Amino acid sequence: MSATRPAAVVVLAAGEGTRMKSKTPKVLHEICGRSLVGHVVSAARELDPAQLCVVVGHAREQVAGHLEEFYPGTRTAVQYEQNGTGHAVRMALEELGAEALGGTVVVVCGDTPLLSGGTLTALVETHGADGNAVTVLSAEVPDATGYGRIVRDAGSDAVTAIVEHKDASEAQRAIREINSGVFAFDGRLLADALGKVRTDNSQGEEYLTDVLGILREAGHRVGASVAGDHREVAGINNRVQLAEARALLNRRLLEAAMAAGVTVVDPSSVLVDVTVTFERDAVVHPGTQLLGSTHLAEDAEVGPNSRLRDTRVGRGARVDNTVADGAEVGESASVGPYAYLRPGTRLGAKAKAGTYVEMKNASIGEGTKVPHLSYVGDATIGEFTNIGAASVFVNYDGEAKHHTTIGSHCKTGSDNMFVAPVTVGDGAYTAAGSVITKDVPPGSLAVARGQQRNIEGWVARKRPGSAAAQAAAEASERGGERASDEG
Repeated sequence: MSATRPAAVVVLAAGEGTRMKSKTPKVLHEICGRSLVGHVVSAARELDPAQLCVVVGHAREQVAGHLEEFYPGTRTAVQYEQNGTGHAVRMALEELGAEALGGTVVVVCGDTPLLSGGTLTALVETHGADGNAVTVLSAEVPDATGYGRIVRDAGSDAVTAIVEHKDASEAQRAIREINSGVFAFDGRLLADALGKVRTDNSQGEEYLTDVLGILREAGHRVGASVAGDHREVAGINNRVQLAEARALLNRRLLEAAMAAGVTVVDPSSVLVDVTVTFERDAVVHPGTQLLGSTHLAEDAEVGPNSRLRDTRVGRGARVDNTVADGAEVGESASVGPYAYLRPGTRLGAKAKAGTYVEMKNASIGEGTKVPHLSYVGDATIGEFTNIGAASVFVNYDGEAKHHTTIGSHCKTGSDNMFVAPVTVGDGAYTAAGSVITKDVPPGSLAVARGQQRNIEGWVARKRPGSAAAQAAAEASERGGERASDEG
């Protein structure tokens, strides 16, 4: 095994997190499209450990199920009673077996979503290069109040102690380097030391930090690796900290996108998930949320005020004031404003889904336009067809969904109802106000509406004295005067 590849990474995720005041386990709260524990597992996987184990306890079935669904291959160890961090690591080593003891074991906290793979890599490299029995991931913070201080030997720079704030002297409280709760251990030494950890403390628990003193007293070196950004090691304990971490991670993601050539007009108003991808010269306008596996191709432009989830936007496409979920917008296509693209919608190149248009499970061909006030559901529309305003694809009969097919180069009138299943052939036209219930052959004009009948004098007879009757009478008088003048 290489010096930088750990034998195991252990993620501590057994706690209840009561300060979140939530029915959801703390580690399953999400920021930027991933659970807290998911962020930590993703960072740990960058180390390519031989084994990865998450210690679960509170709501263990729910947490284990989440890991199995989203992070398959991750092992779990159960801490049935929360008897301290040392006890949790001991449960993990028992689950992993002897193989985990043959190299470096990294222990991380499951509620530190900003922790990066790069910082963990630096920890493991420092651990190996310095020949430490244990290496603490530390951080220099502006205000260390409440944190355990890292005390170093002036000569060797080795860590001599981690002193909790309440136990620190005035000189020690002036130290700004703090313990993050993340460690790299020699696996065999860790297992041996865990067997010597005592529980004679105020909590009656096995503290992992006691291992450092045990190893140092046995003559082994304890070192530290300083994180480049202290915010990476921040744990999440309540909703305020959750929001703060989300803002930090969101900014980090947007800065990475901008560095790669994406224009984000107002980063303070844009939300993005870690799984979103961009190509250069994409533009994101204010008030936009990009979620899930959304991808913006080169020169795509999204927003303002749009929310896209699991949606692909093609090169040069424009998406304005739109909600899209599981949709695909083709190259140079146009969407919105105020459109709703539901799952299964596929817009071809240069197609249009215009103002107040809703689509679901619809395939729209190249150059085809659905410009206004329409619903297109369970449909296939060919190329270069125009769908008239206020059209509805009537796809549901109360029990089952049915499909509508409209061919290429068709022109359908405004206020049409297409009652599925129905097919309109290539090059066909439909008249405005038609209810299309039968197939329309290619090149035909379909007219499906009742004959207009005007009942003269109905308002005067049925609504006498009304404003409408008065207006009609005045109009009749004006008409009579014009006829007299012309005569």
